[in-house]
Amino acid sequence: MLYSNTSKNLSERDKKHLWHPLTQHKLHPEMLGIVKAKGCILFDENGKEYIDGISSWYTSMYGHCNDFIIDKVYYQMRQLDQVVFSGFTHEPAVKLSEELIKILPVNQEKLFLSDNGSTATEIGIKMALQYHHNRGKKRHVLLAFEEGFHGDTFGAMSVSGLSVYNGAFKDFFIDVERIPVPTDKNAHEIVDFLRNRLEKGDVAGFIYEPLVQGAAAMKMHNASHLNNILKIIKEEDVLLIADEVMTGFGKTGKHFASDYIETKPDIICLSKALTAGMVPMAITSCSIKVYNAFYSNDISKGLFHGHTYTANPLACSAALAGLELLQTEEIQGNIQEIVKWHQEFNEEIKHHPKVASTRQIGIIYALDLNVKMKRYGNLRDKLFKHFMDNGVFLRPLGNTIYILAPYVITKEQMQKIYNSIKSILNII
Repeated sequence: MLYSNTSKNLSERDKKHLWHPLTQHKLHPEMLGIVKAKGCILFDENGKEYIDGISSWYTSMYGHCNDFIIDKVYYQMRQLDQVVFSGFTHEPAVKLSEELIKILPVNQEKLFLSDNGSTATEIGIKMALQYHHNRGKKRHVLLAFEEGFHGDTFGAMSVSGLSVYNGAFKDFFIDVERIPVPTDKNAHEIVDFLRNRLEKGDVAGFIYEPLVQGAAAMKMHNASHLNNILKIIKEEDVLLIADEVMTGFGKTGKHFASDYIETKPDIICLSKALTAGMVPMAITSCSIKVYNAFYSNDISKGLFHGHTYTANPLACSAALAGLELLQTEEIQGNIQEIVKWHQEFNEEIKHHPKVASTRQIGIIYALDLNVKMKRYGNLRDKLFKHFMDNGVFLRPLGNTIYILAPYVITKEQMQKIYNSIKSILNII
């Protein structure tokens, strides 16, 4: 039995009290009850199965309810479940810091733990602003890419460029200036602009999604062009904040997207796959240069930011288990297999008349349909329903369909995802 009697009619019981994210409830009152998950499969309240083609927002990269991760968390649950992280420490947090530092870019030295991707970027922004404040410099401007997305808390919203999420709050944002993502056509113009703009000396930090802008419909950019602008910005003592909440932990084919780029960030924001989809947690890492600006006999120069569940021992244990799996030959081999499957699928469909463009890095694959549609609209909803009717969970971003499946997906399951996309091309 996949569910108990008390799990039935979840969708009806849900309506009474719950308010869901990214949802206009008057237009979309129905929520599908999910009662179980295992590997790459979600099971709904009626017993129907769906292949999780986006790893539940890029978190469950080693599959749902992974037994190895469950065992590690269960063991920790019987030892220490929760303790304040101000004034105390514990083995899972210390061990996590030791293991994560081994695979982070070489300049990263310190880790600040929090709760989710938005808080990871929020803390990165605060680090950048206070870094200059602590050193007696008035720098209040942040640079960010157009169409970037960095979360839903106020600082994170401020540096995000997607008005569909943030329009009601723009009058309250911190001071942010946006630049285009560099391409072959505009790279020189952006370089020239930055050289002139940075002369004012008021820019504190630059936050960016390295190589892939996830919420902007998996837009991808060139590592060489990005490196050129990062180098110029860093020369002016502007802190580089890499938002790897989505890209981190193997999705681009390397542990981190920043591994493709010569100029390393001063600050890195991590969450999502950090804890393998088991429990919420985030980390904001930084270089020793950043940390030293806060290290002082003056208490006011400390980073006074905290969350009740910071460094929760269960979350740290899940993260440790995920790190261990990530570095196994099996998972690394699976990543390479998925890369190859995507390449083969791309050759098959890239010239289809309904496909405007395709792109891929690592296991992230995206295609744009040659059809105009709203990001959230009737046609997009029709695509979503088609996938679900075919037992595939994908969330189109407007006319962009993307795949970001767990590392443990089978070829048969991936082929079902590919077939569902191919069938869409014949009916739109």
